Amino acid sequence: MRAVVCRAGELTVEEVPTPEPGPGQVLIRVLRAGICGSDLHARVHCDATAQVSDEVGYDAFMRSDESVIMGHEFVGEVVSYGPGCRKRWSPGTRVVAVPMIRHGEKAHLTGLSASAAGAYAQFTLVSEDMTFEVPAGMPVEHAAVTEPLAVAHHAVRRSDIGRRDVAVVVGCGPIGLAVIAMLKAAGVRTVIASDLSAGRRGLAARVGADIVVDPASSSPFERCAQAGKYITEAQDLLGAAFDGMRTLRRIPLVPWDSLFRVADALGATPKGPVVFECVGTPGMIEHVVTAAPFRSRIVVVGVCMEPDVFRPAMAINKEHELRFVFCYDPAEYHETLRMIADGKVDVGPMITATIGLDGVAAAFDALGSAEHHAKVLIDPMSEIASL
Repeated sequence: MRAVVCRAGELTVEEVPTPEPGPGQVLIRVLRAGICGSDLHARVHCDATAQVSDEVGYDAFMRSDESVIMGHEFVGEVVSYGPGCRKRWSPGTRVVAVPMIRHGEKAHLTGLSASAAGAYAQFTLVSEDMTFEVPAGMPVEHAAVTEPLAVAHHAVRRSDIGRRDVAVVVGCGPIGLAVIAMLKAAGVRTVIASDLSAGRRGLAARVGADIVVDPASSSPFERCAQAGKYITEAQDLLGAAFDGMRTLRRIPLVPWDSLFRVADALGATPKGPVVFECVGTPGMIEHVVTAAPFRSRIVVVGVCMEPDVFRPAMAINKEHELRFVFCYDPAEYHETLRMIADGKVDVGPMITATIGLDGVAAAFDALGSAEHHAKVLIDPMSEIASL
C-alpha cells in the first residue's frame, strides 16, 4: 500500500506492506484522515515529547530516528478482522476509532508511534473494542474530525465552565475552532475568539464565536472585561474585598465570614473568565497568565512540545487556576460522534481542503503559517498534490 512515512522530519510517500490484523484488530481502508497540529509539532519536536512520555510511563512515542506513519484522526471502512474478533460489522461498513491499539499486553498511540502505524496511508489497523460505526447519512468528511472534536469536548468538560461564564479562546486553528464549537454546543452564552489570522477569525465566527478579536489591534481580555465586568487590576480586587466585608458586616445575627463563604460558593465573589489556550507554542502560557483578568481559570489545550517558562509569581498574585487537558475517554469520543451526526455541532466550516498522499509534505509546510486553512483532510485515493 502507499503511505506517508515520517523519518528525521522528512515526509515521503512510500510503498509499504499492508498491515495484517492481529487478535482483536480490524483492518480498515482509510477514506479520510486529518492533519493535526500535534502532527506538525511531532514532526520536528517528537524527541522532546518522547522523553516526557517516557517519564510518565509510555516509552514508545515516536522519535526522529524512527520511520513512522502518522495520522490519528480518520474514518474508514471495514475490510477484514483478526483472530478473536466479534466481527460486529460487515465489510464496507464505515467506522471511526479511538486511535489506540494493543500489541500483546501493550497499548500504543496510533499514528504517534513506530509501533502503531497511522492513517496517512491507504489502510490502517484499529482495535475492535475502540471502534464505532458511523451513523447513516453522516458525511465521511464530518466523521473524520470526530477525534479533534472529542479533544475539544473533553477540554470543555474539564473546564467546568458555566453557561453564564465568559469563555476566551486564544488561537483559532483547528483545535481552537473545535473548542469554540463545543462551547456553543454546551450552551455557553459568550465566547470570545482571538487569532492574528483574518481567515481564521472568520472561521471562528462561522463556528459560533460571539466576539472575534484581532490581538494585533485589541486585547480579547479587554472585550472579556466589558462582557463580564471582571476585575482587571489588583487595586480593584482589594477594593472588592473591602466592599464585600463592609456589606456583610451590616447584616445582623449572621457571622460575616460564614456569609462570605456562602457568597463564594454561589459564585457571588469576584472571579475571572475561563480561558482556553489553543496555540501550543512557547510563551503562550506566560502571555495568558499575564494578560488574563484576576482569578481566571486557564485551560491549556494546545500541545507545546518544547520546554517553556512562565512566571508563577504572576499567576499567584492574580490567583489564576491552571488546568492542563489531554485527549479524551472512549465515552467522550462516542458522545462527540453522536453530536456531530445529530447536528449539535457544525464541523463543515472547519474543513478547508482535501488533498492526496502526494500533497501531505507540502501541506505540512504550508500549515505552519496558513492564513485561511483549518482542518486539511487526506483522501488516500485523491491525486490532489497541493492546497
